[in-house]
Amino acid sequence: MFKVGGIFIPVTDLKQSTIWYETNLGVKKIDEWEEGAGFYFPNSPTQMALIQVESPQPTEFTIKGKNKNSYYNFLVDDIDAAYKHFHENGVVTSEIDDFGGMKFFDFFDRDGNSFSVVNEVIDSPYHRENVRKLQNN
Repeated sequence: MFKVGGIFIPVTDLKQSTIWYETNLGVKKIDEWEEGAGFYFPNSPTQMALIQVESPQPTEFTIKGKNKNSYYNFLVDDIDAAYKHFHENGVVTSEIDDFGGMKFFDFFDRDGNSFSVVNEVIDSPYHRENVRKLQNN
């Protein structure tokens, strides 16, 4: 019945952020309007929108004191290639970490918005193929 249609990211410079997200995440613009622009991912049904704001807004929340968690993450098939791509483009990232076989790192956009990049672990119940099996039952 429900599925995620899109994610919305607050940015302070829509024009420059559009270029940044197209370059670094490979999104393609669908349309734009006065306060925003919509994009699609070439290999995903989820859409993304950049929304012009006056000052940076948080894209993460705090858990257990100082630990931060982003509201959503980006899946990649090759986390090492994604990490290299970001570094070649001067994107600030954390180091790649391993959590029970799942590798991940955080990256930051022009406004300091924090997002996670993760790879899928084939035997994880959260792997897209295992979730697809649950959906089909």
